[in-house]
Parts: sequence; structure tokens; C-alpha cells
Amino acid sequence: MRTTIRLDESLLKEAKAVAAETGTTLTSVIEEALQESLRRRKQKPSNVRSVRLPLHKGKLRPGVDLNDSAALHDLMDGR
Repeated sequence: MRTTIRLDESLLKEAKAVAAETGTTLTSVIEEALQESLRRRKQKPSNVRSVRLPLHKGKLRPGVDLNDSAALHDLMDGR
């Protein structure tokens, strides 16, 4: 398929140099770079790991709104 894209001048120059160095076409260099970029987006980053968060096993009161700081202060003060 044929399409038109706009590239930064320095990026195009670098891509053309890679094509010349490797004896391939500019189209091949761009296709390979795009495929690699899309492949990386699909993969889970290797530096991300699952984290287990600790659970609080203290006295929790039903109906307490943890987003209401005033109510939490009242409970902590025994009001």
C-alpha cells in the first residue's frame, strides 16, 4: 500500500543512512522500525513486577468513609 507520511528531516536522513548501510530500502527501514515499536507496545515491560499490598487486620468500622478526613479524625479522637 502506498501512503504519504511527514518525517522530521534529521530522522529521515538517519533512516536513509541506515538503509544505505544495510543495503535495504527506506521503506524496509521504516516498516521494521514501526513493527518493532508496535511489538514493544504490546509487551508488558520487563521492569514492571506485581506487588502484593499488605492488608490491614485491625478494627475497621462499617460505614466509615475513608475519603471524609473530618469523620476519620473524629473516630480517631473517640468522638
